[in-house]
Amino acid sequence: MTTGVRGVIAPSHSEKGNVNVLGRKNYTNEELDRARTSLESQCKAYRALVEAITTKTPGKHVGAALASFEVPFFNNLVLALDRPFVHRIRIVTGKDTNALNEVELLCDSIMNNNGIFAGNKVIKYVPEQSVLGLEVGDPIRLTEPSFERLSSAFFTEIGARFL
Repeated sequence: MTTGVRGVIAPSHSEKGNVNVLGRKNYTNEELDRARTSLESQCKAYRALVEAITTKTPGKHVGAALASFEVPFFNNLVLALDRPFVHRIRIVTGKDTNALNEVELLCDSIMNNNGIFAGNKVIKYVPEQSVLGLEVGDPIRLTEPSFERLSSAFFTEIGARFL
């Protein structure tokens, strides 16, 4: 049976007859489209919520409530952005500052560093070459516009490197 997925298979798994892909060298257009559609629908739902709340109940308390919701929502969407492509391999993503590696660092920082941006020893992160321009030690506080820039760059990079 062929899955259409090329990847790196751990020898211990292939010897047992299991085919677990531990790393991906390519993705399909369908996978890319499915991920993009999922995120677009979540952003659309967010915009509808904002519209409904601000037009029905305007006021400074509403604005404060939305502001307190926006950052955690879009920080969590970074995790959703990354998940379908989490098995991408370094030989394809590279070690330079690009949107794929920036998302990897963001996810690791959100999950393991209390939302404070951290680098690592593998990725050669340069803030001026990144989408968001975060410095190591900055709090991660994504908004709708910053998430849109990041996700657009991420999908462009996935398409260029993995399709």
